[in-house]
Amino acid sequence: MTNNITNECYIDPSLDLEDEINRLKKDMNAVILAHYYQDPEIQDIADFVGDSLDLSRKAAATDADVIVFCGVRFMADVAKILSPQKKVLLPDMAAGCSLEDACKPEEFVKFKAQYPDHIVLTYVNSSIKVKALTDIIVTSTNAEKIIRQIPQDQPIIFAPDKYLGEYLARKTGRDMVLWDGTCIVHENFSEKEVIKLKTNHTGAKIIAHPECPEHLLGYADHIGSTSSLLNYVEKNDGGEFIILTESHIIHQMRKLAPNSIFHNVEGMEEGACSICNDCPYMKLNTLEKLYLCIKNGAPEITINEDLRLKAKRPLEKMLEMS
Repeated sequence: MTNNITNECYIDPSLDLEDEINRLKKDMNAVILAHYYQDPEIQDIADFVGDSLDLSRKAAATDADVIVFCGVRFMADVAKILSPQKKVLLPDMAAGCSLEDACKPEEFVKFKAQYPDHIVLTYVNSSIKVKALTDIIVTSTNAEKIIRQIPQDQPIIFAPDKYLGEYLARKTGRDMVLWDGTCIVHENFSEKEVIKLKTNHTGAKIIAHPECPEHLLGYADHIGSTSSLLNYVEKNDGGEFIILTESHIIHQMRKLAPNSIFHNVEGMEEGACSICNDCPYMKLNTLEKLYLCIKNGAPEITINEDLRLKAKRPLEKMLEMS
């Protein structure tokens, strides 16, 4: 029988993967970044844990030669845009994003052409080609602040997350043209389960990411970005919380608020389980793939220089306005 396992993907079962990852990381002068939505074992081995933009900025500030980004593709792209001289690796190149998938560049070009007088604001959860078609990139943390700096008479396109766009429109009073995209995790939470949890835990605070639909945000005691949600639970240690965002963030919440109780919200499917609020793309990265990624120096993010510079401009504009 033919053995299809190549040297590039074989892992000796006797290896201590964490020790090997740390050894290889040191040998190649690498820094490991992990998003809050990664599995706990990956978060714990990372040098930095955070949201996508914050991680890229931290990586750019280090003297590391290699950035290993445990997240999804658009995050690794941003790291490469900001640190073109560094080698950027992603454990699984198939780790995409439903928001990125929902906004194809060729379709966005046609959409944008319908509104030639509009300024284009694009959420960081988008492809590098869509970023290159953008005037200003935003995150869930800084979007409101940036929108409030744009003159009232300047019309706005917001893409690709329609729920985040609707939330920002309500907050700022702006009438924005919204691209019809959603996050499959935040869209899938069950309102029935939110009500059931709140009924059974009357003292619990509901905290939600603004990528959730409006009917879910209406139940929330606090709405904010991942960093905002973490700050909220840290300031209220000893409380009880119902979490309306990707469940792996609870790993960091427990570290920041060890005396608190946290509840997942299940998905809308009949008989759904708690893993329905796990991002399937984030789950593609594993400790084994992280080890192979560092060992083999691949998969590597490469970006055409002209495209990189076009995508960098709206990122720089965001940093300037933040």
